[in-house]
Amino acid sequence: MIWNRLAQPLRSRARHGTYGALRSHPRAVVYTPKRFNSNPQNTGQYTPDPTDQNDADDGKGKGQGRGGDSDPNFKSTILKMLETAATTAASIAILGAAGYSYHQYYKYLILDKMDNAFNPGDPALEVAGVVSGKHKYRHEEHWVVRNEQPKIDDIVAGRRSGHYYLMIGEKGTGKTSMLLEAMRKINGNSCAMFEAHADLEIFRIRLGKALDYEFHEDYIGSLFSIRGPRDTTALLDIERAFNKLEKVALTRRRDGCPPLVLIINSTHLVRDDHDGQDLLEMIQQRAEQWAASGLVTTILNSDDYWVYERLKRYATRMEVIPVTDLPKDKAMTALKKYREQFHNETLSPSILEQVYDKVGGRLSFLNRVAKSENVTKACDDICRAEKTWFLNKCWILGKEMDDDVMDEQKFSSAAMVLAKALVDLEEEMESNYHEEQGHILPEIPLHKAREIMTRADFIQSYDHENIFTIDSRAMVRADSVPMQRAFQEICAIENFDKHLDGTLERIGDIESLGRTRELTIKDLWNNGKYRVVVRDNHGRESGTVEFAVDEKEGDDEA
Repeated sequence: MIWNRLAQPLRSRARHGTYGALRSHPRAVVYTPKRFNSNPQNTGQYTPDPTDQNDADDGKGKGQGRGGDSDPNFKSTILKMLETAATTAASIAILGAAGYSYHQYYKYLILDKMDNAFNPGDPALEVAGVVSGKHKYRHEEHWVVRNEQPKIDDIVAGRRSGHYYLMIGEKGTGKTSMLLEAMRKINGNSCAMFEAHADLEIFRIRLGKALDYEFHEDYIGSLFSIRGPRDTTALLDIERAFNKLEKVALTRRRDGCPPLVLIINSTHLVRDDHDGQDLLEMIQQRAEQWAASGLVTTILNSDDYWVYERLKRYATRMEVIPVTDLPKDKAMTALKKYREQFHNETLSPSILEQVYDKVGGRLSFLNRVAKSENVTKACDDICRAEKTWFLNKCWILGKEMDDDVMDEQKFSSAAMVLAKALVDLEEEMESNYHEEQGHILPEIPLHKAREIMTRADFIQSYDHENIFTIDSRAMVRADSVPMQRAFQEICAIENFDKHLDGTLERIGDIESLGRTRELTIKDLWNNGKYRVVVRDNHGRESGTVEFAVDEKEGDDEA
């Protein structure tokens, strides 16, 4: 029936010749014809069939065609909607699968990069010039074997575990050099080393560079974040880096590799404030946990004693490695080697002993003397520089000083008092020099040094300024042999004791004036009086004070 309805207009056109005329026309386009009336008088003009309800309603009917069928336009709309929904769902599914795959790949890439950071070879060795290349490393050039070196080698190589370590000692004693030497022996395998900094953001960047970790800043998903690629703090980023490091350490332990070694150099540069204390606390928590499980061995290198004080409170697995100046015999041997290397000259034992008497066994001083043309002049320059540093930081101004420099003079006078105490203690010692060990610097317990200065807060600043040093036994002494010689020369200045006493007296007077209040009473005429009532906290009267003009003074004025 439907076919007959569709074919009827075609037969009608063919009967009247219209369809043939359309096909013969060169530009004719054949359309699917509408129904034509079967009137034989129709000459090709379109006349709607009154029986066609679809044309009569013009698509505005009730959606029902002839025979109760659904409207074809409604069906096509539904089909298009379903097709669009299916396309959208497929696009979302593909996009989600791609995003999830990228996310999983990025997480894998992070761990792979961090694992690669602990493979042989380390940027710290390259920067120090102790790897093969343009500047080849030779053991005799840069190194003097110390007693602590075998222990450091075992720690860095992973043969010692179960503890984390704090290396503490004065600046220039060779702590960093020992760590680099231990890393060189194993080519930096399973090691990562970076320098600490006071700014937590810079600390975060340096940690990320050592671990090859970008803190998700290269994550493509961050491009769709409204608040930026990294909406967090430096401490949270450091915590995330430690989490990733822990995953890498677990994977390596399953593979039978030795524990990872994380070296934080110059830890004393972290500020002793709220943020710095939070950072050290977080590092210590991780170090304790990793040491207990044997995952990561943490090594902290510090020049200042306050880091030990901060870590001591919660330390259970921490081991302290003190690093001091070389003894006399090793210092003279090192100086002899250095001199032969740099100037191809062999120094006599008398000159070697003379150099040691002036600068002691500090490696940085010995290296500077060995490189200079005139050995004696280099020693004098070092001693003069230490003395100038101390005077510029802590010289006292005497009894005539202005009250505006009160705080600075408190700092300086306390340092001078402590320096004088060390010089006096050295004079009381039976011997301050040992034939084999060398110099024996006078030292005072930390609590006693605070008592001598009458201040407890300055000693940390002195340690940071390399004027005094506090060792791992909490003993205070001069930072170096040249600094102790500077103390002796300054205390030997004529009238130094009088100058120091005058400064202390002036400080006491200024403090007394600051605690004193002056009350001026005027206009006591005709025997006038002021009566002041003194009351306690409960309002009860406890006494009275009267102010009046003295009769004799009044008679004299009259």
